[in-house]
Amino acid sequence: MDFDLPGDSDPRRAEVRAWLDQNPRPTGRQLAEAGYVAPHWPRPWGLDADPVHQLIIDEELKRAKVARPANVIGIGWAGPTIIHAGTDEQKKRYLLPILSGEEIWCQLFSEPDAGSDLAGLSTRAVRDGDVYVVNGQKIWTSMGHFAKFGILVARTDPDAPKHRGISYFVCPMDTPGITIRPIPDMTGVHAFNEVFFDEVRIPAENRVGDENGGWALAKVTLGNERVSLSGEGALWGRGPTAGDLLALVRSRGGVRDPIMRQRLARLHIESEILRLIRLRTVTAAVQGRPPGPEASVRKALADEHGKHIMGLAKDLAGTAGVLSASGPLGSNDGEWSFGYLFSPALTIGGGTSEVQRNIIAERVLGLPHDIDVEAGRTWAEARSAVRS
Repeated sequence: MDFDLPGDSDPRRAEVRAWLDQNPRPTGRQLAEAGYVAPHWPRPWGLDADPVHQLIIDEELKRAKVARPANVIGIGWAGPTIIHAGTDEQKKRYLLPILSGEEIWCQLFSEPDAGSDLAGLSTRAVRDGDVYVVNGQKIWTSMGHFAKFGILVARTDPDAPKHRGISYFVCPMDTPGITIRPIPDMTGVHAFNEVFFDEVRIPAENRVGDENGGWALAKVTLGNERVSLSGEGALWGRGPTAGDLLALVRSRGGVRDPIMRQRLARLHIESEILRLIRLRTVTAAVQGRPPGPEASVRKALADEHGKHIMGLAKDLAGTAGVLSASGPLGSNDGEWSFGYLFSPALTIGGGTSEVQRNIIAERVLGLPHDIDVEAGRTWAEARSAVRS
């Protein structure tokens, strides 16, 4: 399956080009006000763009070497959730600065004792008049040390079943009582953090949606986290691609080792499979259908594909691969070394590969749950009970 995007005569393409002619070096604010940062968002923040229109805009911005503001969590996750359930005041206050990159956001979901079970969180938010008093701890908070706001889920009803009794908040990261501690990773970069809440008072007006209705909103956030119509880089849509690595190998005369050639061929095949899955997702959206299982399948495959790209690049570098700035076949590019060290995170962040496979098994293949949460039984026990 494949399709060609509309050509130069398409009025949507001509409109973007005309705007770029008038704004050859647009600021984040200009891109946001034009609707080009998240064109699929509803007006006035986006253009209500269908997937083809969105991909046209992506192509034209890339052709003009214009980069959108970098605010992954704000644009990708927080913004869509506020659009879905936020008040008019919240939309007016937060959405444009999110799109322009003027206010960076982080995500306050994961906890040390909850693992991949987000509904098992224990951070508490207790209503006290016009505020909620928050106590607890979050972990793996990317960009928390310089984010302006965070999207926070906390338990507001401890007596409710664990998938209920959770509320969703906008948390200003400079609120008194918040302590942020760095978690450096093996790339040497400080991206992750622990965040501690000690009697943190968050205004009730910062709650998004209904009290105790945060689980449904968390699923909206996670759904946006795992679905993307663009971004083919190996590192969650960023960085080099399999095509970049293959082009580099060709430019250096190829490889003679048959096993290495087979690994390169397998990498190309994986890349093509992911490209076609992406086109299926786009096609479903064009036809007005939800993404379906392709989103989870693509994430499970893409994360491992990213590790394969970086691992093969490091192997191609040979003994020089131990150097921090070494790339494949002697290229002096630290991006590959960084990517190799970062790539183990791909199959953990945003839902581990194991969790993604459980989702696919249960929701696509119709297999039993791995654990019967309500009854506290394992899948094997549940199967035994059915047989008896």
